[in-house]
Amino acid sequence: MPARLRLTFLVVTSLVVAALAGVVLFGGGSSPGDGGDANGAAPGPDPTGFHGAVRPPGARALDFSLRDQDGRVATMREYRGRDVVLTFLYSTCEDTCPLTTQQIRGALDELGSDVPVLAVSVDPANDTPFRAKNYLVKQQMNGRMRFLLGSRAELEPIWKAYGIQPQGEGFEHSASTVVIDDRGVQRVGFLTDQLTPEGLAHDLRRLGAS
Repeated sequence: MPARLRLTFLVVTSLVVAALAGVVLFGGGSSPGDGGDANGAAPGPDPTGFHGAVRPPGARALDFSLRDQDGRVATMREYRGRDVVLTFLYSTCEDTCPLTTQQIRGALDELGSDVPVLAVSVDPANDTPFRAKNYLVKQQMNGRMRFLLGSRAELEPIWKAYGIQPQGEGFEHSASTVVIDDRGVQRVGFLTDQLTPEGLAHDLRRLGAS
């Protein structure tokens, strides 16, 4: 092979290798697992049709009897026949809890109608009825969310059933929201950093349709 032709071949080969390396390192657009398309659009539902993580089939929602911020008794049984949003908060929280609450509020606004929302305390030592009421008013969720209170002994079985670490000295509680269907079965769950009004509203609509 003439020297000039051999040099041209080496240059072309080098350019092709460099281009392939760029595709491997930086990607050539979106892929099914990159959380969006090439234009940065929000991810859609996964193959199950839900945005939230699907819970194990037949996972029942633990029943309980707790009092809310107004002293009224709340149980899971009373919501049979309706979808329920269950989340875990504490009344003096200034970051993840308000974010979770506002995402849920946005989902209700997008739906155009309210579904029951229950917030279980993860800080029984500090969550008082007064603080719970104040939290709901501040988050503009008074009348749309019930803040459920109790002793540590009353709340621990619920935390355990949903894999929740309560608020503690020097560490944050687990930030999780679960949608329970009208048969009392856990259907989908969201970590707070995955919870969006659009995703939650979509999953609630899908449950209503099914």
